[in-house]
Amino acid sequence: MAEEIKTLEGLEAVAEGVVAETEVETPREPVRDDLGRSYATGKRKDAVARVWIKPGSGKVSVNGKELNKYFARPVLQMILRQPFTVAGVEDQFDVQATVKGGGLSGQAGAVKHGISKALQLYEPSLRPALKAAGFLTRDSRVVERKKYGRRKARRSFQFSKR
Repeated sequence: MAEEIKTLEGLEAVAEGVVAETEVETPREPVRDDLGRSYATGKRKDAVARVWIKPGSGKVSVNGKELNKYFARPVLQMILRQPFTVAGVEDQFDVQATVKGGGLSGQAGAVKHGISKALQLYEPSLRPALKAAGFLTRDSRVVERKKYGRRKARRSFQFSKR
């Protein structure tokens, strides 16, 4: 089956070979479809975003509408642009996203998460910057469920002394 090792030097040689094999790190390969796009799914609260990115002029389309029309608040537009500024690739990619569920804030967070994941799939060298900023991690905070005998998740009914 396997040859027996009878000396300490032989054992050290085998151990060095095993360590050398495990230290070799394979570089990440870009993941792109036939049209040169990268796809990722982003999630935040109850919102789920499907995001495609491709090289372009920086045009962002969400559910068939322009970014300014769908996310009217400047804060939400800023949230969507954060992955590009952190990665240093502003106005280099076109984004096409479809979002379902949740409110506008959750949807903006879901699109941001999807853009970050798609960027690191398209160009693996951007991963360290996006990872350090925390954009690749799904924000697991969700609404707490309502409990019986209470008005909301934690709020009780008003107590009456008389």
